[in-house]
Formats: sequence, structure tokens, C-alpha cells
Amino acid sequence: MTRIDDTFARLRAQKRKAFVTYIMCGDPDLETSLTVMKGLPGAGVDIIELGVPFTDPMADGSTIQLAGQRALDQGMTVDKVLDVVRAFRAGDDVTPIVLMGYYNPIYSRGVDRFLTEAVEAGIDGLIIVDLPPEEDAELCLPAQKAGLNFIRLATPTTDDKRLPKVLTNTSGFVYYVSITGITGAAAAQAADVAPEVARIKKQTELPVIVGFGINTPEAAENIASVADGCVVGSAIVAQIGAGKPVDEVLKFVAGLAEGAHRG
Repeated sequence: MTRIDDTFARLRAQKRKAFVTYIMCGDPDLETSLTVMKGLPGAGVDIIELGVPFTDPMADGSTIQLAGQRALDQGMTVDKVLDVVRAFRAGDDVTPIVLMGYYNPIYSRGVDRFLTEAVEAGIDGLIIVDLPPEEDAELCLPAQKAGLNFIRLATPTTDDKRLPKVLTNTSGFVYYVSITGITGAAAAQAADVAPEVARIKKQTELPVIVGFGINTPEAAENIASVADGCVVGSAIVAQIGAGKPVDEVLKFVAGLAEGAHRG
């Protein structure tokens, strides 16, 4: 049982939906991103997705692309991402942390070394958007063996023939991408999402969490009501990118959390 598994077990017992947030590590700088990260659980966040900045974030829209560039401009590296996780873990050994990013920085570091360091730092899961199931031997299977959840994305274009392949070796939860396209590109609609979540649930017992296109408490509530929870990323990253004070960012997050938990 990982922290992710424990969190979903607790939420099921409480009959609550999960609220997951994404922030870019190192945006606008290491200290600020760590301060925001430390404040997320108190704002109602159940699981934290921590972005690893990368030069070619092909799945991300401009908001997260710019956040990644700001982090890289500040000298953010994989080593520093792991340091942020360690610093967070010094005060919080409960909240799950999922690293979200791309395979190149992991490949460059070496899979075995990366996984050893990730587990030691206190990471619970990985979302690596550019590694399809056909490449499970590269990272997915070693990660699972190391005790990390490997979380896969399903999308509106993942048909019934493809879905079983996507779900194979997935653990922790399934991340359903509510819209076609990049992050922050359009608004998610519960009426469109509900039948897709039901379709996925017919083929897995894993929780299904919906992300992309959620930016208000009302949207969080509506989407969470038809899934096991929701993810908000770009809307929070945009607040950080606009230079909002940390307390204002966390107040915004708390409003989203209230909406998701009502779902």
C-alpha cells in the first residue's frame, strides 16, 4: 500500500472525492514553490502532483510551458526537485506526491538511479506523459517494483480497443484527460465526462480522477460528482505566474478544494 492507496481508502471511508493539484516545481523560484507546496494539504489538497520542468513539454499549454521555463531559468534541476520533496517530507509524511513530467530527464539520469533517489526522497507515484504502455519495460515496471505507483492517462480518444492496454500495469489511479488537446485549453464538461468515467470503471477497480479544463469551484464540484475526484493544474499555476502572494494562491486552492469535496 502506497500513500496514494491509503489516501483513496481513507476518502472512500469518508465518502469524499479526491482533490488533486498540480504545481510546477521551482516556479517562480524554489523557495516560493516549496512554500506553496507545504500549504496545499492545509488548503484541502489530498494528492500533490509536482511538475518536473522540461524544455519540450508537448502535452502542456502555454500556462504550464511558461511555468516550466521560469523554473528552468531559475536553475531548477532534477536534483533540486528531489530536494524540494525531501524538504516537504520533513514536515509531512502523509500527503502523497506524484511527479509529473517527461521521460528525457529520467532517462538522462538513469532509471535505476532515479528510482532509488525518488523512493528515498519520499515520492509515491509517477505520471510520465510521453511513455506509452508499449514501453512499460523502460520505466513503468521498474517503478512498480521499486514501490512507486505508475499512473496512466486515458483520453477521449482512448477507445475500447486501446483502453485495456492503457490500464495494464497502471496503479494508484487512472488520470482521465477530459478534453482533447493540451492543458488549460478548454473547459471540462461533466455531461461529456460522466459516460467516459463509467466506461473506464467497467474495466478497472482503480479510482478515476479527471483533469484538464477545471478552473472554478463549481467546475471542480461538477466534475468530481461524476468521478472519484478531480485535478486542477493550470488555474493554480496561472495564479502563481501572475505573482499572487502565497496566501492568495492557497485561498484560491481552498475554494477549489471545497468544490471538489462537495462533488
